[in-house]
Amino acid sequence: METHFTGEHYLPGLLGNFFIILSFTSALLATVSFYFASKSTAEKGNSEIQTTWNRIAHYSFFVHGAAVIFIISTLFFMLLNHYYEYHYVWQHSNNEMPLRYIFSCFWEGQEGSFLLWTFWNVVLGIILMFTLSAKSGIKPPEFFNWENPVMAIFSSVQVFLTSMLLGIYFNNFHIGSNPFTVLLREHPDFSNAPIFQNAGYLSQIDGRGLNPLLQNYWMTIHPPTLFLGFALTLVPFCFAVSALWQKKFTQWIKPALPWTFFGIAILGLGVLMGGAWAYEALSFGGFWAWDPVENASLVPWITLVGAGHVMLINKKKESSSGMLFFLAIITFLLILYSTFLTRSGILGDASVHAFTDLGMSGQLLIYLFFYFVLSLILFFSRLKELKTQKEEDALLSREFWMFICALVLLVSAFQISSTTSIPVFNKIFNSHLAPPAQAIEHYNSWQVPMAIIISFIMGFSQHLKYKKTGIKKFIIQVVPSVFVSLGISLLFGYLTGMLHLKNLLYLILLLTSSFAVLGNLDYFLRIMKGKVAGVGPSMAHVGFGMILFGALVSQSQQKNISTNVSGVDIEQVSKELQNQENTLLFKNDTVPMGDYFVSYSGKRKEGINVLYKVDYLSKDSAGSFVNSFSLFPRVQINPRMGNVSEPDTRHFWSKDIYTHVTYAELEENKVEESDFNEPENHKMGKGDTIFSTRAIIVLQEFNTNVDRPRLGLNDSDLAVGARLNVTTMNGKKFSVLPVFILRKNVVFPVYDEIPEEGLRFTFGKIFPQENKIEISVFESKKKKQKEFIIMKAVLFPYINVLWAGSILFFLGTLISVYQRIKKNIFHLKSTKELK
Repeated sequence: METHFTGEHYLPGLLGNFFIILSFTSALLATVSFYFASKSTAEKGNSEIQTTWNRIAHYSFFVHGAAVIFIISTLFFMLLNHYYEYHYVWQHSNNEMPLRYIFSCFWEGQEGSFLLWTFWNVVLGIILMFTLSAKSGIKPPEFFNWENPVMAIFSSVQVFLTSMLLGIYFNNFHIGSNPFTVLLREHPDFSNAPIFQNAGYLSQIDGRGLNPLLQNYWMTIHPPTLFLGFALTLVPFCFAVSALWQKKFTQWIKPALPWTFFGIAILGLGVLMGGAWAYEALSFGGFWAWDPVENASLVPWITLVGAGHVMLINKKKESSSGMLFFLAIITFLLILYSTFLTRSGILGDASVHAFTDLGMSGQLLIYLFFYFVLSLILFFSRLKELKTQKEEDALLSREFWMFICALVLLVSAFQISSTTSIPVFNKIFNSHLAPPAQAIEHYNSWQVPMAIIISFIMGFSQHLKYKKTGIKKFIIQVVPSVFVSLGISLLFGYLTGMLHLKNLLYLILLLTSSFAVLGNLDYFLRIMKGKVAGVGPSMAHVGFGMILFGALVSQSQQKNISTNVSGVDIEQVSKELQNQENTLLFKNDTVPMGDYFVSYSGKRKEGINVLYKVDYLSKDSAGSFVNSFSLFPRVQINPRMGNVSEPDTRHFWSKDIYTHVTYAELEENKVEESDFNEPENHKMGKGDTIFSTRAIIVLQEFNTNVDRPRLGLNDSDLAVGARLNVTTMNGKKFSVLPVFILRKNVVFPVYDEIPEEGLRFTFGKIFPQENKIEISVFESKKKKQKEFIIMKAVLFPYINVLWAGSILFFLGTLISVYQRIKKNIFHLKSTKELK
């Protein structure tokens, strides 16, 4: 008999599916229409045909954009109303989810993130149509009509992106994953679950909820920014491919240049936001860990920076090079490759950020290879027609050193990408290459030398003119910055103890990053006389130099200020809890830590979070403790996905103090009307360690040679003891031997205890298949141990230099974009006035 389920909402799913189909078909129609409009552009006497195709393309793209907005609205509506009959809603939200995290629920899954990417492409596509249209009146009349070819490529990308949401199945292969058609009760993982035999199952279920790592305010702003950056890489790609297609090898640079640098600003901001999220939420103990997914977003930004600067070179020469086309095209292809890396599941064991595989790996590869082959064919078919440089650039010219920078950036991107792709190589070639064991050291050994070259060139390149610069004038301009940078580096190296041969590379980077800051600051103030029109590039370069300087100093000089002085060896619990990096704090006790004294004063629960108050104290002139500040590191409780520790940070102008809990008892002890509390039962194998509120307990060995007469055992009785080494929180050590007795298939456990510590132990079960036993720990209510936590505190000196540099870099790049748009508009007005 068929079950008729109550409370299910089918209309949102039907609407969402309809709009997905509409968005896909309208994007396909827009692609075809823009293509035929482009084809008729080159044919004389076809202006009417071109206009007709262009009008159809416009209408189709607007319909596509409206459909995408309706898809997003429908999915948000389902998430807000907790429609758990849909697998996507159940998988990413729950009833306890705060409203501010519904956005994170939306783009946590692959379908939502593809929608976010598609939405930004819609926004950019509409702006492109408006600015490139012949009727817009905001482009110089001598510009080639880029709208149709650019939008033909642009719309084709939308076809691929919306296809990722279709959810059409052909046997074992499917096109996309549709969040509106997969019901929870029909999902393969739940189709036979007993709960779905109940027609009113919706009243009995709650959603799985959001990954605890994503329940952070950064996750409401980082993904939209990053995906806008991804979307912006499409614009220079479309211009480059269109230029090859239409054989307009130089005209594309001017309209593409502002878009490219806007992409540099936004994608760079997205990457930096990811670093800030890692710093504040992931307990990495830093802002960058060379995680594979972090690398996958960094590499396209590096090549985009190279493309932007090669554009500047070719714009001045009024020529276009193969290098420029290569960088503009490879940037977007690397975005597609990073999408494959993060969504195919191939990085599942290598990164905490990666998505699981939804079976769309084949479709992602088709997406990547389509544009790779298209670009390859166009590039090599036009390679001979590209203008070649007739004479070499002068050594003292801005374009020469900008090109060198672009080459170094390309090498940097290749190194990061090749190491990150080791799991892909293993998959393709069935090899067993191991990723670097010490990832940070491995990447730094390659990237620090490249950062040195780039920052050094940044320090003096602004002082160079295009084509040629007089050597005497150049030296006079640059020398002051070199000497001041050298003095600052030596002084800082001396004060921080970095002046050592083993730190040579870092000392050189300290010098060149200082030079990048001072050289550009000097150029803006002394050479440009502080003119606002020229502040953009200098500000961006100063910001980037500060990012390098702040990253170098904060990472190389960071130190753990938490050292265990309790006398209890916490390393017995886990190798990760090292005594030199963690401290054990009993409630209301005060211990020294760095320049402070710290005291744990209690915990409180706020929703799903348990907050632990840690007071940082100092002594006044009278020798009394005074509270300097308090931090509230937290543990986010998530029974389904595991609890997550989140740090709290105190920011000073010259340093950050970063604190997070590495171990804590989350639940209060239960108190019963008896001499002992209810026991805590633990599965243990030989060598395992457990934690009670009063002691650290290690299972040392099993002992079958027990004192049988004392225990009154018969010859047929089976008896085995579990030797436990117990270290109490005050540092005392004990050895106990609870015994497991089996007599005629009946278990008789004999406990052992430490009366003065109020601890009792029993050995009650054996799990032979797991080679483990069950130890029960009883604690006397008469001797209750103080509440405690184990925490780590790290000091990051001068990390605010990095964050300040990030802001300057972003603002400087935006100012450069604004100035270039302003120049284009001014050029248009001047052209109209001359006419």
